[in-house]
Amino acid sequence: MAALTSYAPITARASFFSGRKIASRVTNGTGTVSMRATWMPGSAPPSHLDGSMPCDYGFDPLGLGKEPTNLARFQEAELIHARWAMLGVSGAAGAEVITGVNWVEAPVQAQQSYLGNTIPFPLPVIAAIEVFVMAYVESKRGSETDRTKRMYPGGSFDPAGFSKGADFEKLKRKELANGRVAMLAFAGIIGEAQANNLEGPVAALSRHIADPWHVNAATNAAAVPYL
Repeated sequence: MAALTSYAPITARASFFSGRKIASRVTNGTGTVSMRATWMPGSAPPSHLDGSMPCDYGFDPLGLGKEPTNLARFQEAELIHARWAMLGVSGAAGAEVITGVNWVEAPVQAQQSYLGNTIPFPLPVIAAIEVFVMAYVESKRGSETDRTKRMYPGGSFDPAGFSKGADFEKLKRKELANGRVAMLAFAGIIGEAQANNLEGPVAALSRHIADPWHVNAATNAAAVPYL
C-alpha cells in the first residue's frame, strides 16, 4: 500500500501530459534542450520547424526548409509521395498474392488482364492511357491555388467524411507516419528485387519465413540497393 501511495501522484502527473504537445524548454546545465518530441531525443529543432505541421520532429539537418516557400512545397510533395508509396506497396504485394505475377513482371506481360478479365489493348496503348489520365489529374490538382485543398481536397475524395471529424489532425499524423514507412518499404522492395533476380516481395518474404537464418540481408551480398 505504501508503494501505491508513493507512485500514485507520479502517475497522475504523467497522465496529465499524455497526448499533449509540450513546447517549453529546459536546460540541462550545458545548453538548451527541447521537451518537444524530436527525431533525436534531447536535440533542439530548427526554428523553421515549430511543430505546427503533422509529424514534425525537427528533422532538417541540411536546412532545406529554411525558406517558407520551400518548406511548404516539401510538405506537399512528401504527402503526395507518401500516398503513392502506400498504394505502391499494397499494389506490389496484393497483385503478387492474387495473380502470382510479381510487380516487376506484371507491367511487361504480353497479355494484360485485370481481375481475371483480359484487357483488349496492347501494352503501349495502356501506357499512353495511363500517362494521359495522370497528366490530366495532376494538372487539375496543380491548378488549385489553395495549398490545403491540394493536400486534403475532401469532397468526393473523402466519401467517409474523415476530414470532418474531430480527430482529423490525428488522422493527418497517422497518414504521414504510415506513408513514411511505406516509402522506406518500397525502397526495400526495389532493393530486394535487385538482390534476388527480380523476385517479388511476397515470394522473398515466404523464403525468409521458411528459413530466416539463411535467407536474410546478412547472407546476400547484393541486399543493399545500388551498392
